[in-house]
Amino acid sequence: MYKFFKGLFKTKHNKFVNKADVMKKYLIIGLGNIGEAYAETRHNIGFKILDHFASSEGFSFAPDKLGSKAEFKLKGRTFIFVKPATFMNLSGKAVKYWLDKEKIPLENLLVITDDLNLPFGSIRMKTKGSDGGHNGLKDIQDKLNTSKYNRFRFGISNSFGKGRQVDYVLGKWNDEELKTMDERLDKSLELVKSFVLAGINNTMNAFNGK
Repeated sequence: MYKFFKGLFKTKHNKFVNKADVMKKYLIIGLGNIGEAYAETRHNIGFKILDHFASSEGFSFAPDKLGSKAEFKLKGRTFIFVKPATFMNLSGKAVKYWLDKEKIPLENLLVITDDLNLPFGSIRMKTKGSDGGHNGLKDIQDKLNTSKYNRFRFGISNSFGKGRQVDYVLGKWNDEELKTMDERLDKSLELVKSFVLAGINNTMNAFNGK
């Protein structure tokens, strides 16, 4: 009888510990397209921000299921970074897989994406919203069956002529954009850390429009 109650208590305790551990894990998805041809394009800002984070903090990505993955720990929290290898239009497949694989609650997901409706370098956090015509966000919404997930939108502006949108988003950063890119990437790194350590609401208040 003693062994039975001891085992029962142990099981409940382990469930509690496991749940607590899960709440300390965060999935950070940077959207982009794989391949050298896309490496420095505006559409790949999600990849670029994650690569900057890795370079700044001294860790690296390794090939894994449906993408490249890295982990980083800070103040008892675990950041799980993923750069999907599914190409932009199928990003949701990787997001859904890693949420389920790591048992991460939806509120601990952050998707990093480019945004044509914001001036270059502007950053904005949202907890929900439409896909805005962005194919990566559209697929994520379809796979998660909800538009209520956190996203970090990095402005790439809409400085393109009529009918040139595709060429623009898949184009390389220009010299003017590159002048302030490092500062914008540093600010993005701070935002991601704030999301994990301070929460979405505090992060929105501190960073939106900055």
